[in-house]
Amino acid sequence: MPTVSDVLASKTCSRVHTIAPAASVLDAVEKMNELKIGALIVMEDGQVLGMFTERDVLSRVVGEMRRPSTTAINEVMTRDVVCVEPETDLDEVSELMRRRRVRHLPVCDREGKLIGMVSIGDVNAFHTVHREATLHYLNDYIYGRV
Repeated sequence: MPTVSDVLASKTCSRVHTIAPAASVLDAVEKMNELKIGALIVMEDGQVLGMFTERDVLSRVVGEMRRPSTTAINEVMTRDVVCVEPETDLDEVSELMRRRRVRHLPVCDREGKLIGMVSIGDVNAFHTVHREATLHYLNDYIYGRV
């Protein structure tokens, strides 16, 4: 069964983008727009404190009419973050994302050190590529080209 480490290995960009909890929402949104990403991991002293996502901007900043330039990330970030380990099965990751209604999960080792992040897009792309390869192999097998 494929795991999170398989997805991380297949990603073209392995850099994880983070932000400090004291940074402003405006700084975070500018960074997200510049990088064309939907989430930042909030970190301090090497520890994952939370996530800041597009959904947080909409519900906790715009929805509450806060000023992005004066609102700190730690006031509006998602705090209840679940990290997955590299050995986590992709079906489990998909179910976790569905159940918790999240699109991004930090990947941490057993000591809690951040080593990556997977998105629902990463997981879906990985499944798609491998399903296509399986279908191609089965087609070749059925028609005797193997």
